[in-house]
Amino acid sequence: MRRDTHPARAAWMVLAGLVVFMLVLAGCGGGGDDSSGGGDGSEAPQKLGKGEGQVNLISWAGYVEPGWSKPFEQQTGCKVNNKVAGTSDEMVALMRTGEYDGVSASGNATARLFEGGDVAPVNVDLVPNYKTVFDDLKDQPYNTFDGQPYGIPHGRGANLLMWNGSDVSPAPTSWDVMLDPKLAAKYSGKISVYDDPIYIADAAVYLKSHEPDLGIENPYELNDEQFEAAVSLLEEQAPNVGEYWSEAEKQISAFANGDATVGTTWQYQYFALLEEKEPVAASPASQGFLPKEGATGWSDTWMISNEAKHPNCMYEWMNWIIEPKANAEVAEWFGEAPAQSLACDETENPDFCADYHADNPAFWKRVYYWETPLADCGDGSEDCKDYNEWVKAWTAIKG
Repeated sequence: MRRDTHPARAAWMVLAGLVVFMLVLAGCGGGGDDSSGGGDGSEAPQKLGKGEGQVNLISWAGYVEPGWSKPFEQQTGCKVNNKVAGTSDEMVALMRTGEYDGVSASGNATARLFEGGDVAPVNVDLVPNYKTVFDDLKDQPYNTFDGQPYGIPHGRGANLLMWNGSDVSPAPTSWDVMLDPKLAAKYSGKISVYDDPIYIADAAVYLKSHEPDLGIENPYELNDEQFEAAVSLLEEQAPNVGEYWSEAEKQISAFANGDATVGTTWQYQYFALLEEKEPVAASPASQGFLPKEGATGWSDTWMISNEAKHPNCMYEWMNWIIEPKANAEVAEWFGEAPAQSLACDETENPDFCADYHADNPAFWKRVYYWETPLADCGDGSEDCKDYNEWVKAWTAIKG
């Protein structure tokens, strides 16, 4: 699939702070009231039966397209019914209705689904194509809980620093060009920032490097002091922000029109602008393709509902979507690195996996994949800020 034909996450990344806040209050937060303490108490199946004739999915736009869903239907007899969700909060809310068999959850939703008992463990032995998924996508804290896999990796991407080479000089090596108030003031009104509460983690990544006394280790596990420092940094940044972007195509237009000069972006926008001969640049190979502090990013996981009415078809789908050809097709359509190592031999663009660093583990070691902020700090203490607090803070930051 051609990248310039199909926008990446443009169709789904539409956020409104108040709407998100209401979704969180409606039950999309960190599952603190769940008496089970996480998970649904069920065990993963040991064998599969006959397909039930259909499967009901929730996905990001571009993850379930006819190009690969129709061949799946023909091969398995499982008709695909898909509901496109606009945000992780919406995905969590939809999964809690019990009407869907599975979801393509990002890391800022997976822990909420586990903690709420909304998803079931996965027997990866029943997913043959899992064997050749990139090893560094397996057994991660956003797809594995209590030592048990709770999903199948789908694809991943990084949040890059991008700038207009004609306007930004010298070429930045750090996020300080956006987050240091003195440096950011030079580009006031033309800084482009990703519009989501999870962006607070970007500030935490920066502070982890520049204010080590704060003791930040995981940018998604922030105590009061660490959280307030990250929020304060973004409050200082806010007067210099020209746009909080949520749609990839709008950010592309902003850079092409000169309304944006520097910002956080996805690889999709970067390559699309290069194809349009725009003078954009991003961190070079000599810097590991990322600013010196590293970056945040996402790794999406197909999870199965604990109330799945079509579990056999859901397992068939999880295996299909990481089949080499199908995973290559969805990755190119969407604009992200595939999860399947063998997909790199199936991409239409022979340079796709290299462009998206799919088989470059050193690159991904410097990416902090999205996780759900929980009160549990991971060390036995319960004084970290949960996702509800992140949403409230983000709404206030943007004014």
